[in-house]
Amino acid sequence: MTDAYRAPDAAHRYVLETVRAADRERFLGALFAPEPARSDLLALLAFDHELARTRTVTREPMLARIRLQWWREAVAEAAAAGTPRAQPIVESLSETVRRHRLVPERLEALIDAREEEIDGALDVVRTGHALTDLELAVLGVDDAATRQAARAIGAAWLMGEGPERAALLAEARALRDEIDKAALPVLLPALSLDRGMAPWRKPLAYWWAARSGRY
Repeated sequence: MTDAYRAPDAAHRYVLETVRAADRERFLGALFAPEPARSDLLALLAFDHELARTRTVTREPMLARIRLQWWREAVAEAAAAGTPRAQPIVESLSETVRRHRLVPERLEALIDAREEEIDGALDVVRTGHALTDLELAVLGVDDAATRQAARAIGAAWLMGEGPERAALLAEARALRDEIDKAALPVLLPALSLDRGMAPWRKPLAYWWAARSGRY
């Protein structure tokens, strides 16, 4: 980027460590994206993590909504000219927003979906789709088959084990021969939803799946 704000290295390190600790499986998937898309995926995952933390940070619904309103304002500022708020995730997200010209409404869709969680009514489809659409935007992928597969995995990620999750994974995998391989960083975490995979095997499994185009 030229003539635009760039998040400092400290902000990028904070985002990387946050996602690695809180969301290891999707962190591993993001590593298979080339830069700068890798940093952009990590910024989005850190953003989603912060939104999801709202219920654990405060049990008071009004305070939770105030927290989410802070993020709405931060997102709007991230899309505007000038320096973003001095918060590492916001700083990294600001760079992502400007690099891909993401309109605030796309990030607000994820905030709105997460707000339902305050009342104990998380819509996994709406939330999964909102994050997935942002991830595909930073990867430059927009074909229908890939979006369908990635959205199915995004929704399955938020579900507990059961027939609905299994059906979504089967839907996504039925499209493996049609997907844009550039989207593999957001598809690979589907491997972690299979039962019985030991944590130490995941990096190797992701690597092999990335080479073979499987997930």
